[in-house]
Amino acid sequence: MEIEELKNKLKQLIVEECDKEDEIEWHEIEDDAPLFGNDSNVGLDSLDALQLALIIKQNFGIRVESSKESRKDLYSINTIVALIEREKSKDLA
Repeated sequence: MEIEELKNKLKQLIVEECDKEDEIEWHEIEDDAPLFGNDSNVGLDSLDALQLALIIKQNFGIRVESSKESRKDLYSINTIVALIEREKSKDLA
């Protein structure tokens, strides 16, 4: 899967699975914008973080640990893509 395709899929999954359809369109999510907190136009919360970890596990086979490091990995679309790419490269090694 190409990077842009991966980013678009993630955005669509986030909007659908975190029930944000009434708040934002998937294409309005910027790649480097925060997904959580007051500065976010997506407005995900801690329950959404659990849902996002489940989305990543189900769709990409990557387990997201609950730690400070994983919070950094879930910061934005770009950081999630970097996580997926990093974990997939480990599988190839």
